[in-house]
Amino acid sequence: MHKTFGVIACLSGAAAVIAGAFGAHLLQPLLEPNQNLDTFLTASRYHIFHSLALLALAMMYGRRARRTLTAAGWSFVAGMLLFSGSLYVISITGYSQLGILAPFGGLSLIAGWMLFALAFTGEK
Repeated sequence: MHKTFGVIACLSGAAAVIAGAFGAHLLQPLLEPNQNLDTFLTASRYHIFHSLALLALAMMYGRRARRTLTAAGWSFVAGMLLFSGSLYVISITGYSQLGILAPFGGLSLIAGWMLFALAFTGEK
């Protein structure tokens, strides 16, 4: 599982950098200055931070409780997809109905951090 999370983290980090560059250079002239661009950049920031968290998690495998790390890893992946993914789509398309997914993504990210913390205690 650690290899899976390591690969996902690296690919996700690359995608986050690409998304950030896309937003800063190509989308900036196309999006409404405040709302849509800010939404896109928020998605990009959360995306990169949680890609790094997932990478750190993958590097901890073998040293900590694997089941807890696995649950934390999938929570981070789900959170990035739901939170950042929905914000990316909303900012580009204006389809605001996907906004219902963002809170679930946020809860997944919070759960990921809590499970990551639990892994430090040695709980399985």
